[in-house]
Amino acid sequence: MPPETAAPAKGLVLIAGAGPVGLTLAAELARYGIPVRIVDKAAGRSETSKALVLWSRTLELLDRGIGAAPFVAAGCKLHGVNIVAGDAVVGRIRMDGVGSPYPYGLMLPQSETERLLEAGLAAQGVTVERQVELESFTQGEDDVQAVLRHPDGRQESLRAGWLVGCDGAHSAVRHGVGATFAGKTMDSNWMLADVHLHGYPFPDSEAAVYWHRDGVLVVFPISPGRSRVLADLPPSGLARSPAPTLEQVQAVMQRRGPPGLVAHDPVWLAGFNINGRKVARYRWGRAFLAGDAAHIHSPAGGQGMNTGMQDAFNLAWKLALVIHGTCADRLLDSYGPERSAVGDAVLKAADRLTTVATLRNPIAQGARNLIAHLVLGLGPVQHAVAETLTELATGYPDSPLNGPALPGDGPRPGARLPPTVGQAPPGTGATPRFALFAQPSGAVDDLIGVFPQLLEPMPRPPVQPDALWLVRPDGYVACSATDSVAIAAYLRRIMPGGGSGA
Repeated sequence: MPPETAAPAKGLVLIAGAGPVGLTLAAELARYGIPVRIVDKAAGRSETSKALVLWSRTLELLDRGIGAAPFVAAGCKLHGVNIVAGDAVVGRIRMDGVGSPYPYGLMLPQSETERLLEAGLAAQGVTVERQVELESFTQGEDDVQAVLRHPDGRQESLRAGWLVGCDGAHSAVRHGVGATFAGKTMDSNWMLADVHLHGYPFPDSEAAVYWHRDGVLVVFPISPGRSRVLADLPPSGLARSPAPTLEQVQAVMQRRGPPGLVAHDPVWLAGFNINGRKVARYRWGRAFLAGDAAHIHSPAGGQGMNTGMQDAFNLAWKLALVIHGTCADRLLDSYGPERSAVGDAVLKAADRLTTVATLRNPIAQGARNLIAHLVLGLGPVQHAVAETLTELATGYPDSPLNGPALPGDGPRPGARLPPTVGQAPPGTGATPRFALFAQPSGAVDDLIGVFPQLLEPMPRPPVQPDALWLVRPDGYVACSATDSVAIAAYLRRIMPGGGSGA
């Protein structure tokens, strides 16, 4: 039977995959008025905890749209991470001092994150199409022609303006564009246990990493009494790590963890292997890759889901401006370089953390413990680690979108501009607009009048006296200057045909 053909929708974005990344992208596009279809071959949302933490930067970005409040209300705050070797705490990372409205990691099972994202999406009138699989697609000059398979076996032929693969490590979109998923699988096995614990020596608001001569044991509190336990195990020779028994989990905890730590009432027991893989390109014509479809890595640092969701935040405002005709297609060319650089950094950092935690050589272990004790005792180092962990330090210093910069100590182009208490963050609302931080003046009014579709209707309080700062809809600095001429030149650069106006 030939596929049923749906009428093309102008500007329609087809999203393959309804995990946290796909749901984030769909929610962002929907609030910008972009027609969206989001499909997933699974029958329902994830029922397991999987990814556990929403970091500060992700919560800040959520505040631009559906809001972080429902997530914060459902989660538990993680204020610190303790690194323990033997009987001593060799390092403690505190997140309370980071410059964010959310100075903590939010412990929230992925199943809950997906539920809240899907609720936010449904409130905007978009429903996830479950048990609908992207079977194939081809790209034209102006569209993507996709074939979807429905639960009853019916095929649907769909014409969309754009396709985004948020469909995980085995992405059909990535396979369809022919992207190479380069990387390696670590030669070790890992156990994962979501269990209830007795005898945990730290508060429920703090995690612990135990460095032992046999390997690493990590405990992340999820909610009062319940925790995620991770540990590396000797290679089993199997292609996939087997799920541990509760008795095996307890044996590892007794050997590597603190005395008296007891696991009971397991919620989820699983084994896994660590893959570090990434594509070289995130854009392939009218198709894009995001999240695990573009990069997978060690769970060390808990960066995976957050990095993927931030892929979606980055892409959404750019797609919206291009689909609305406000900006030229070349704006989308910045998505790959920006997010690929972040993916490279996360991949390297996660690999480095995993390698350090799983050292086997006793001499290397001793040196690691000594260095950690010395270095992590320094305030500036602790703060830098906390900013990296919470992803507040993530930025785009080499972005092709970066414009001119004023000298001084302010954030450089590509850097995050911290939110201002009492102000809505840039990018809030139904249209993605740049925020102009400047003293009101006739020149500023003229600038806003020339670029009403790109600039917020009112300037924000200046970052520096007698200076203009242009901030992107995702809260990163675009450029800074002493007059409106440079700002106008920047905006014309991303408009169709190079822009026009005074």
